[in-house]
Order: sequence, then C-alpha cells, then structure tokens
Amino acid sequence: MRMNILSAGPLTTIQDEGRFGHMASGFSPNGAMDLRSLRIANILAGNVPGDAALEMTMMGVTASFDCDTVLALTGADMSPLLDGEEIPMYRAIPVSAGSVLQLGMAKSGMRGYLAVSGGFDIPYVMGSFSTNLKVGLGGFAGRKLQNGDEIPLRTAMNPIFIGKRVTVNPDTYPSEITLRVVPGPQDDYFTEDGKRTFLSTAYTVTDKSDRMGVRLDGSRIESKNGVDILSDGVATGSVQIPASGTPIIMMADRQTTGGYAKIATVISADLPQIAQAKPGTKVRFAAVTQQEAAKIYKKDVQRMKMLEYQMLMER
Repeated sequence: MRMNILSAGPLTTIQDEGRFGHMASGFSPNGAMDLRSLRIANILAGNVPGDAALEMTMMGVTASFDCDTVLALTGADMSPLLDGEEIPMYRAIPVSAGSVLQLGMAKSGMRGYLAVSGGFDIPYVMGSFSTNLKVGLGGFAGRKLQNGDEIPLRTAMNPIFIGKRVTVNPDTYPSEITLRVVPGPQDDYFTEDGKRTFLSTAYTVTDKSDRMGVRLDGSRIESKNGVDILSDGVATGSVQIPASGTPIIMMADRQTTGGYAKIATVISADLPQIAQAKPGTKVRFAAVTQQEAAKIYKKDVQRMKMLEYQMLMER
C-alpha cells in the first residue's frame, strides 16, 4: 500500500509532534510547525495522537493512492481536488484505489497538513517520525519529498468508521495577529522604552522566515548594553533579539542553544498562528503571566481532547 508523489511541491516533509530528549546532543525537536492542524488531521483520519502527516509549505502535493484509505486535510487552504472534484477540508475523506489528490497554492495560511488513515510505514528514528533536514534524519530518507517518491502506508482504519468525521470550525488565518507572550528570560537586557516598543509595535513577517525561525521587520527594540549573552537553551516560541534589534521567533527547526537575548516566549497555544503567517502578515505581542499561560494551555489541551472524544463517538 503506497501513496505515490506525482508532484511534491516546494517543501513537503513528513512531520509528527517532534523529537524530544536529544537537545543535549544538538538535535532540534523538528516536528510540525502547526501542531494544532497536525493533531486535528490525525484525529479526523483516525490515527494515534503522535502519528505523522505531510507538512506542505505554500503549495501542496499531487499524489495517487494504490489502495482504499481515508485522508484528512487541515491548515492552509490549498484548494484540494480528488479525481478533479472539489473536496472539503477538516473532514475525513474516503479515497478509492487509483484516486488522485491534487493540491494547489495556499489561498490562506502558509502550511497544509495531510494525514492518511493508518499513517506512514516509515522508520521511527530517535523517538520520532519527523524529518530533520539539517542532518538528513527521519521522515522519508531524511529529506523533503520529491516527484516520484513512493511512501508506504500502514493498514487504514475501516472507512465506514471514520468516513463522516468533520470538525465544525475550520481554522482561519487573518492578515494581522496578536501573539501572547510570557516576558523573559532575558527581558532585563532591554530598556523600558525597548520593552514598550516590543509590546506596542506592529511587526511584519518577512520572506526570510523558515522552519527555523520567523523573522520580523519593524521598529528596533532598544537594549541596555547589547544583546549578546552566554549561549543558553532555546525553546520553541523564544523571541530572540539579534544585533539588528528586530525579533526572530524561534520555531520547530531552531538551534538548541543561542547567544542572543530573548525578550519573551510565545505561548504554545498561539504558535499555530505564527506558523501559518505568510510574509506580510502583521504581528503584535501582548504580555501574559506564566499563570495565565498555564491556564490557556490547559484549555487548549481540553479542547483537543473534546474533539478527539467527539470523533470517537461518531464512529
């Protein structure tokens, strides 16, 4: 059973929820940029929570299937067609052997996710299916997908059980977003004016952004005596301020340590927003406390559990 990649798009990789426990050896966590979309796709396809999906950037794949299965598409709207007919996103879609899925350019959002029922039959490397492009590890041969790739599939769940799953509210991606952040750990490196600038200015996502970090353009954030620090750990969502004075939000393929001061950290619930932000998107920051961030995280986890329960009840 295989999914055959007829057209791979500019950057399509296999990603799951990340590779953890290896940062001390210099391995970044990788994983999906938009974990919310990945998780919803897996729930719709009847997969286990940590399973892998295709992450497609800016443009999706064209692929054929040599078996009956079920797929689910979430994240960026890439105008999906199945055998030439429009199909909805955020819904479990039964697929017959020989069918062709065609995805185009992203109309909204930046990254689309394609989960296939049963998941991909690929090696589990260092606790993850995720692709590490820097070292050629995990995923499909440690690289982005190419035209002609044949990805083995595991046995799909019976389409009768999952073929009618649908979420109520597909995600939308506005042209201006507000990201909630917890100040620190090095916010004391910046002047009061610098911190006010950070929390009052609209920044713009640049075209130099990638899976390592989202680079923003806008007003310079003033430091007290420079931004160089002794290198320390970098978390997903860390907002580094390099010598240029403009923020970089560290993402899934970030380095494990960094030598620039971090003025704040984007809360996990808001990371999907910046993962889906196209160049030109306006970004603002709003400070919250660690306690507020914890409450938001718990609510986010509960919503995902409720969605999973709802889908199970529809089997």
